[in-house]
Formats: sequence, C-alpha cells, structure tokens
Amino acid sequence: PIAERAKFLDQDVQIAFVTLAAGADAKAVQSALDEALAGYPTVEVQDQTEFTDQQTAQIDQIMVVFQAFLVLAIVIAAIGIVNTLALSVLERTRELGMLRAIGMTRRQVKRMVRAESVIIALFGALLGVVVGVGFGIALQRALADQGIEKLALPWFQLIAYVLVAAIIGVLAALLPARRAARLNVLNAIKTE
Repeated sequence: PIAERAKFLDQDVQIAFVTLAAGADAKAVQSALDEALAGYPTVEVQDQTEFTDQQTAQIDQIMVVFQAFLVLAIVIAAIGIVNTLALSVLERTRELGMLRAIGMTRRQVKRMVRAESVIIALFGALLGVVVGVGFGIALQRALADQGIEKLALPWFQLIAYVLVAAIIGVLAALLPARRAARLNVLNAIKTE
C-alpha cells in the first residue's frame, strides 16, 4: 500500500521490524525485501541474528573503550600508591628508625609497608567495585523501559579485579619497602 510505503520512507524512521506471517519462509521474505529496497542504498535488511550481532558488536566496542580506561586508571592508581608509600616512608623516617632500634627486623619493616600498600589498593578496588556496581544497577533500571531488562554482573571479573589490585599493591610496595628496610637506624632516629 502507498500509505505504508510513505511511512517507511519517512526520514525519522531508523528501524523497522517485519513480522512474518505464519508459514512464511524467512529467506524468501528477506530476498523480496532486498529486491524491493535495492534502490535505497542506506537501507539494510537484516534477520534477527544479524541485527543482534550488529548490536552486540557495538556494545563490545564500547566495552573495549571502558577496558582501556580501566587499564589507564589502574596504572595511575599504581603510580599513586608508589608515590604515597614513598612519601609515607620519607615522612616516617624517624618512626621507622625507632621501630628498628627497639627490635623490628628489616623483614618486618618490609612486611609492614607491603601490608599498608595492599590495604590502600584493596580499599580503592572495593570502593570502585561498589560504586561501579551501584552505577550499573542505576543505569540498568533507568534504561529498563528501553529494553534493557536484564542486569548481569560479571562476578568472576569483579573478583579478578580485586585480586589484581592486591597484586598491584604488593608490586607497588617493592621500592618503598626496600627503602624503608635499608634505612640507617642512627641516621633515621636523628631525622627531624
């Protein structure tokens, strides 16, 4: 019908769905639509699988960008932890010297600095997971009327990120812990 064709050619229409009649052959209908729309190069005919794959590919591209931002945030956080611990060791030179003077071993000093680093990293990771999950839930609920009805949380990935944060905390503490353990006890106690 002419009226329906006019609706279809409306510039505001971005997606049109076709419901097949009972017993209709999907491939034959798609071929007929391809033939009928051959004069419109901007119109693309897809079956349900192709449409789903296209939408999933777009979401996957967005996820790659988010993963890149996550890696960048992790690198910045690791640098921040190293900087914080280095300043902490520098500011607590006298206290570290006193602890060593009363019997703390170098290994115990290293362990203390590493534990501090892991606590900082885990606190940041857990706070990030809680805030991220909260925003994810809020976003899903806000978009529920647009078809995003299912909320799926990647628990394995979230736990893996927290474990990676703990490992980064240990690695970030290597240089500050070594510096703290190598302090000269007498010079450290004299520090103002």
